[in-house]
Amino acid sequence: MVKLDIISDPICPWCYIGKANLDKALLDFPDHPFVIEWHPFQLNPDMPAGGMDRREYLERKFGGKEGAVRAYAPIVEMSEKIGLGINFEAMKKTPNTIDAHRLIHWAGIEQRQSFVVDLLFKAYFIEGRDIGDHEVLADIADTAEMDAALVTKLLETDNDTDDIRKRDAHSREMGVNSVPTFIVANQHAVPGAQPPETWVQVIKDIQRQLDVAE
Repeated sequence: MVKLDIISDPICPWCYIGKANLDKALLDFPDHPFVIEWHPFQLNPDMPAGGMDRREYLERKFGGKEGAVRAYAPIVEMSEKIGLGINFEAMKKTPNTIDAHRLIHWAGIEQRQSFVVDLLFKAYFIEGRDIGDHEVLADIADTAEMDAALVTKLLETDNDTDDIRKRDAHSREMGVNSVPTFIVANQHAVPGAQPPETWVQVIKDIQRQLDVAE
């Protein structure tokens, strides 16, 4: 098996697109060699704990409404092209994602990490839910068949918060400055939302190498 580390933020649209493309490729390879682990990266580490109005955030980040529209045009085009149907109108708030990253970490302990990442993407990009809200995160945990009551209690503490921030900082120190970033076998960094064809070729190359090694 080959480790595939994915550095991502659940409010990053390119991360959502990147996962959809990877998933499409993996459907053609049910016996794919990857063991997948998700790692934290906060696009907005200084975001207030309660988040902020999304329109205000986008206009502040991209220098006004026109700048935000230009920045998001390729995202709209790509999401429509691959059929993701992001509901931009429903997204009213940009949350602080530290608690969402904690939930992803806890899901990894229970072997439910990719499922929870899927649910977070769907909650934010399709349903327009605030994935910084503890009730929303507990509901996602429940849907993933985790112990929602335990998750609620953990969210009320600072458990693993420092660890998430240290892992985020470690990725930046290693040169990661945008997400998604995929790291194959602890060696090869594949940045950006790669098309399914790229992943098909990567999988074929890995399987060929594994066959030779046998």
